[in-house]
Amino acid sequence: MQWNQRTIALGVAAVLVLAVVVVASTRVFDFTGSAGIYPIQVNHKFGFIDKTGKVVVAPQFDDAGIFREGLAPVAIGKLWGYADKQGRLAITPQFDMADPFSDGVAMVGTGRKLGYLRPDGKFAINPQFDGAGKFSGDLAPVLINGKWGYIDKAAKMVINPQFDEAGSYSEGMALMRLGDRFGYIDKSGKIVINPQFDGAGEFSDGLALVNSGGKFGYIGKDGKYAINPQFEDAREFSDGMAIVAVNKRYGYIDGKGKFVINPQFEDAGDFVNGVAPVWIGNRQGYINRDGKFVWNPTS
Repeated sequence: MQWNQRTIALGVAAVLVLAVVVVASTRVFDFTGSAGIYPIQVNHKFGFIDKTGKVVVAPQFDDAGIFREGLAPVAIGKLWGYADKQGRLAITPQFDMADPFSDGVAMVGTGRKLGYLRPDGKFAINPQFDGAGKFSGDLAPVLINGKWGYIDKAAKMVINPQFDEAGSYSEGMALMRLGDRFGYIDKSGKIVINPQFDGAGEFSDGLALVNSGGKFGYIGKDGKYAINPQFEDAREFSDGMAIVAVNKRYGYIDGKGKFVINPQFEDAGDFVNGVAPVWIGNRQGYINRDGKFVWNPTS
């Protein structure tokens, strides 16, 4: 996810200023790489369960993100740090925001500047950017003087700032915006799918979520529609399924656009390792791929 001056979608970490160029969701949950451990909220405290619904870290944090690369962002009060899989603080809460680790570093915020942290708690790249995204394929999008480009882990500019918005690389391509239209670039910064969409998301399972005329569908890497725009809301593919909304209820489709879990939830998150978070009202639970609860909704 990318952070700057506007709040479009709410991610897994604290809210500074968030720019997620995917579309119109109120929650965005990416559990990829979570190693089968998922955050829960009980009585306003956050802990973690495994994919069977067993509590592995008792609820004790004021907020929490997902585990990646052995650590998860957690908040105590308004400050963020990182916990290990036993719930022990590995990096003391001290940041205004903290993202999950990706490619060996995690994006963190101090004040209104963003940088990248190593698992030992030391900075790999000092906070200096007004906006930034996660590292993927050794590149990360950053905002400099109002334009987005890409740096490597030495903080060297690899693709010069030139885009009005930019996303992290996924499956060799990255989302970008020029003017009011979204398209995709390759790792050299060359445009491979011309800016033409009203909104878009990262490639996953060979498909990318796009918004055209207020409806959501999916394109392949050739830029052609694999699933025509027809949904009122949608998310990226994960674990072979994608979340879509019909009549203000969320369900899951397969890669051909067929429903595998009918729309019935007020919100939903990605499947990873066979488990996905769903919401009934403000209560969060987890379901398996059959649509059955492994953790009943709690608030």
